[in-house]
Amino acid sequence: MFQPLSLFVGLRYVRARQHTYFVSFITWVSLAGVALGVGALIVVLSVMNGLKGELRDRLLTLTAHARLVDDRPAQDADDNALAERLRSLPGVVGVAPYMDLQALAMHGSDMVPVTLRGIDPAQESAVTHVEPLLTAGKLENLRAGSNHLIVGEALADELSLNLGDAVTLLVPVASANAPPEPQLRVFTIAGIFSAGIQDHDASLALGALSDVRAFAPRAVGASGLRVRFSDALATPNYMPQVRRAAGPGMLVRDWTQDNANYFRAVRIEKTMVALILLLIVAVAAFNIVAMLVMVVTDKRTDIAIVRTFGASPRRVMGIFLTQGLVIGWLGVLLGVVLGLTLAFNVDTIVPFLERSFRFQIMNADVYYITSIPSEVHLSNVLAIGVAALLLTALATVYPALRAARTAPAEALRYE
Repeated sequence: MFQPLSLFVGLRYVRARQHTYFVSFITWVSLAGVALGVGALIVVLSVMNGLKGELRDRLLTLTAHARLVDDRPAQDADDNALAERLRSLPGVVGVAPYMDLQALAMHGSDMVPVTLRGIDPAQESAVTHVEPLLTAGKLENLRAGSNHLIVGEALADELSLNLGDAVTLLVPVASANAPPEPQLRVFTIAGIFSAGIQDHDASLALGALSDVRAFAPRAVGASGLRVRFSDALATPNYMPQVRRAAGPGMLVRDWTQDNANYFRAVRIEKTMVALILLLIVAVAAFNIVAMLVMVVTDKRTDIAIVRTFGASPRRVMGIFLTQGLVIGWLGVLLGVVLGLTLAFNVDTIVPFLERSFRFQIMNADVYYITSIPSEVHLSNVLAIGVAALLLTALATVYPALRAARTAPAEALRYE
């Protein structure tokens, strides 16, 4: 007798062409369903990884990897000695001073709340990438004493601002034992940037650090130093040494803490999409159950004959487990190949579809990101493959148990 019997007979059933047409159809539908579900999961999660990476890159164009906040009055906030200590730390590639004030921008009858950020143009390129984002003007225009501003594109559109226009900023200044007093100053638009992030483009205004401090010398704002590391993703590893260098008098935060809500939302959405798409594989697994149940019913006589030759119920069970696993796992393999092929070629496939059907998936009038990025993570592929394998394996258990419980006498009674 062929050994192992379960594997031999199970593979023979997979190759056999004597099944009814409906059983064969269900078999192919099950295999295709598993393959499509696994492929769709890999493609969608890879695209969501790409969108997350694109969001991260855009956030970090105008956001430092870490910031040290000093709540002392603005004129006392500069600390050159601390900056030198930070520059000497491993992994630190840039340090620059900054000051953030919450202000109200007014132009004509329009008023918009903004974050007024004072920067040093000579040092800013060490921690952010403002220059490549400029659609008008230059970073060098932020000279000390010029009262020039560089604003986001959405903010400029909302206030109808162009280069050379004047905009009035209002900052409330608190004094001891006195109510807050408004501080007003007129600035001139010397540049416009487009970062592709609503929080930056619609509410951020950049000015020379000395001008912002002179504007509200008694204001207490988020003032201190910003730090850039050689690897943004390794920022949490660098933070302990930064905190030790800063000492107990400063609040130290990194970009993962400041933007935690963004990435938490992406992670939740990614998890929900994965669970929903996994239902495709679950439906295909139910098809495998239905197919195997029909095969078991069709093969009752064969099961009885094998049992009379001495095969144990466990071996009979192994026959149908083998058949179901081969179909399910072949579908998983095809799905992984299909998913990886599509995920690695999204940048070619999507433009082809847009040209062929004359539509744009990510309309530039609606979305900041007009292309569909893709990042394939091995951990995602492995998780999807294992989950699909487990689902298809579970789908074979009930039909196999039903086959093992077939009584030979009952099956052969009318033969």
